[in-house]
Formats: sequence, C-alpha cells, structure tokens
Amino acid sequence: MNPLYHQARFLLSTLDFNADVPDQGYEVAFAGRSNAGKSSAINVLTRQKSLARTSKTPGRTQQLVFFEFDSLRRLVDLPGYGYAKVSQHTQAHWRRALERYLKQRRCLKGVFLIMDIRHPLTEFDQRMIEWCDFYELPLHILLTKADKLKYGPAKNRLLEIQKTLSELPHPPSVQLFSALKKIGVEEAHGVLDEWFEIPA
Repeated sequence: MNPLYHQARFLLSTLDFNADVPDQGYEVAFAGRSNAGKSSAINVLTRQKSLARTSKTPGRTQQLVFFEFDSLRRLVDLPGYGYAKVSQHTQAHWRRALERYLKQRRCLKGVFLIMDIRHPLTEFDQRMIEWCDFYELPLHILLTKADKLKYGPAKNRLLEIQKTLSELPHPPSVQLFSALKKIGVEEAHGVLDEWFEIPA
C-alpha cells in the first residue's frame, strides 16, 4: 500500500461541494447502497479503523464527506442511498446532489461502487451504473462481504455480474472484496493508484 493512503484525514462534509472544495486535483468517489460496507471499505483501504464512520444503522452518511490525502488528492464518501427510514424528500435531495456531483465535478477521476455480493445490482446500483455510463465516468465495483460466500459461489457471482455489465458502452471493472478478511485490497489499491496518478 502506498503510504499516501494512510495519511487520509477528514476535510469536511457538505452538499454545496463546488463552493466548499475547489474543483481541482484528483477525486475518487465511493458510492453504495446503505449498509453495503462502504465505510468499512474506506477504512481498510486507508488502514484506519475509524476514518469513515461505520454503523449498524444504515444511512449515517447524509452529506458528501471529503477526505484529503494531500493537497491534490481526495476521496469522497457519497451519501448512502436506498435508506428507507429517511423521508422521500430527503432521498430526492440526496439523489439530486449525487447526480449534480457526478455531472459537474471536473476533478472526479472515477467512482468506486460498493455492492454487497449477496444483494448485487439493486435498483439503486443500476441507477449509479447508468449515471456513470452516461457521464463516461470510470467505474470500479467492489463486491463486498465476499467472505460471506464460499470461493466458488463468490467467483461465479463475480463472473455473472461481469457478463451482465459487459454490454454497456463503458463496462465497469469488477472485483471481489472483503474488509473483514482483507480480500481484494491490493487490487483496489491498484485502481486507486492509477486514478490518482500516483507514481510507482
């Protein structure tokens, strides 16, 4: 792991991102349905136990949360979508902020989409995939909680999803991932290294 990732620190939380964070440098956004393991993935990839909040109560991330690695590189934790216990008005507000961010943010280099391997390609996942495809944003999918399945079924699920998404104009890359067992961490870092343009 590049030492840069361990330097991640909280910068700010906002929905007015263009006003609060200059649109320059490199950003990689992490998106996912609530409780898919997004915060755990961020913590493992930065080797910090509590950089991103983890909670058994889904929907804790209610704004865009910016973490800074250095003056040029940031990770953005997007609001967990699909959380049923917030109002439809709030969900619509989050959805508009998400789409505005994906559409307007020029320094956004790509999106990590976090999907629970046991419940992949939900309606909300499909929407994020469609948005990234429409805006021609590089997309990398982490099939989290891969340790919950045996290797054979997990590998089959990976191949199924790759096949399903292969017909898109801009097919995303997909991998197995487990924050608990540290599965796929090196592969995910490889994608981040490329998008952040970190020297080898």
